[in-house]
Amino acid sequence: MLSLIVFLPLAVAALLAVVPASAGSRVFTVGWVCAAAADAVLVLAAWIGYEAGTGMALEQRVPWIPGAGVSYHVGVDGLSLPLLGLTAGLFLACAVYSLRGTSRPKGFVLLFLLLQTVSLGVFTALDLILFFVYFDLSIVGMYFVISGWGLGGSRAAALKFFLYTFLGSLALLLGFIGLYLAVEPHTFDMVDIAAAAPLSGKGALGAPVLAAIGLGLLIKTPAFPFHTWMPPAHTDAPAAGSVILAGVLLKMGTYGFVRVAMPLLPEAWSRYAWVFVVLGVVSVLYGALVALAQEDFKRMVAYTSVNHMGYVVLAVGAAGLVAGGQEQARSLAVTGAVTQMVSHGLLTGALFLLAGALHSRAGSHHTGDYSGLAAAAPVFAGTVAVTVFASLGIPGFSGFIAEFQIFTGGLATATVATALALPGILITAALLLRALHRLCLGQLRVPDPPGGARGFPDLRAHECLAILPLLGAALLLGILPRLVLGVIEPAAVELVGVLG
Repeated sequence: MLSLIVFLPLAVAALLAVVPASAGSRVFTVGWVCAAAADAVLVLAAWIGYEAGTGMALEQRVPWIPGAGVSYHVGVDGLSLPLLGLTAGLFLACAVYSLRGTSRPKGFVLLFLLLQTVSLGVFTALDLILFFVYFDLSIVGMYFVISGWGLGGSRAAALKFFLYTFLGSLALLLGFIGLYLAVEPHTFDMVDIAAAAPLSGKGALGAPVLAAIGLGLLIKTPAFPFHTWMPPAHTDAPAAGSVILAGVLLKMGTYGFVRVAMPLLPEAWSRYAWVFVVLGVVSVLYGALVALAQEDFKRMVAYTSVNHMGYVVLAVGAAGLVAGGQEQARSLAVTGAVTQMVSHGLLTGALFLLAGALHSRAGSHHTGDYSGLAAAAPVFAGTVAVTVFASLGIPGFSGFIAEFQIFTGGLATATVATALALPGILITAALLLRALHRLCLGQLRVPDPPGGARGFPDLRAHECLAILPLLGAALLLGILPRLVLGVIEPAAVELVGVLG
């Protein structure tokens, strides 16, 4: 089942690869939509069949490089299943958004199908080398998306993205090798390493391994001060590329904390959790303040990702601070961290698609170039307003559920640090509301688009079909959070038990 979910997009890509580019963009975009829709249905079926609290499900383990202790080992639990659903949903949204076509559609679609396979692979991998292979291939795929279909200085942004994140993946590999050498018999299997806990009780030996793994994951997340590759990558990427970069690829970093760093290095994590708490607080405040200074709408959304991912880093750090007590608060922090990953993916994905709609009409992301769009495009303005209020964490949407859990759990274990992070919510609210005011209120002003056509058309059908379901999912999780919390909470309790 999981192998079918992971490799279905790649199989469709192989079929489309033999279709000549002269067949027309519709063949490729419709094929992508069909593949993404089928994958989403399979993930939904896996979710329905999953019994919460039973640990790993749908496991498959086949020797791959047996002499090196490497196997094709996959499975899902309450920490990975929500991210599997998020990935399937965002790729489907991007496929629908791209129905109107793009330049060189064949290469564009094939790259996104590859990215979908490797992204799903990261969230199902239970072998460190398998995890690393998928992790690394995601960097390659996104590099070509940004450099080939990006805006402005996309080649420089793609190169910076690749060098930064590839350096992170090399650090990650060094940490994985350290775990492999520490466990007897040598293996890269996550389940076997977690059971053996090879570096527990060995003093500071776990520190360099955690440092290597932590560096790789912090770059991918990205957290301050390892975030500088992200704003240009987001600003110059195509809209669909920004959605997958923010909604899926960044989650590979934060997911790595709960899947690799915390359960495989529990003693080292508890000892050095304060480092991640500090980085989380700084990321929350720095990301919000720098986003407040941005005039480019897309760049502003990119910096809010530093802010929102900072909450996740703060939460996982807080979960490791008190190893002898506060188990309920610590599990609440982990649950909030995973919920925040899902919520951020949905809402930031919608914001980047709206940014793409803005640019496609007038060729600019600069908020100072627009005003009064509510009169010319009420559906666009209304969608921006709903997404903005959902992103700043008002009750009724998934963002409130996630942040409430993070702050409730964090205040019990990292009281001062969590209190210092609270102003980040106010700053984020200010910057999002300012952007909403500039774009949608006042007298109508729209820059002359490159093609010469005037006016600002409202959201088209394919754009609504891509964006509104993401907002609907965020609303559903805000009203009925048990749909996702019932899956996450048992796995979070189990993770905290390993740390204890």
